[in-house]
Amino acid sequence: MQKKLVMLKKTDEFSSVFNFRQRVSSAFFTLHYLPNQTSASQSARFGFIVAKKKVKLAVERNYMRRVLRELCRASDLPLPADVVIQAQKKFERAEFNAVKADFAFILNKIMKKLPQPTAEKSNHA
Repeated sequence: MQKKLVMLKKTDEFSSVFNFRQRVSSAFFTLHYLPNQTSASQSARFGFIVAKKKVKLAVERNYMRRVLRELCRASDLPLPADVVIQAQKKFERAEFNAVKADFAFILNKIMKKLPQPTAEKSNHA
């Protein structure tokens, strides 16, 4: 069974993440994030930005968004945050392994910066 991906869709949701002004950058991506104050059972919500200025053709922008959605689905990290992933440069099929490694690296970087929900549970038990 494939994991359901929760998406950020509204302008207000994107704006709240950008206004928090926390971000992590790598070669391919910049991840803007806002820690969730909701229950720990809720997974991360993702939004994607692939700008026309960086990638001219719609076909290529859509491919990049599809790859990003699949990488988010495949990541099994319990990320308690709203995340907006902004593509920094164009990538193609030949670079998939590099993109996948870069994505894993940047998600781990974000996990270290977020508050850990497991510590809260152990205090209450």
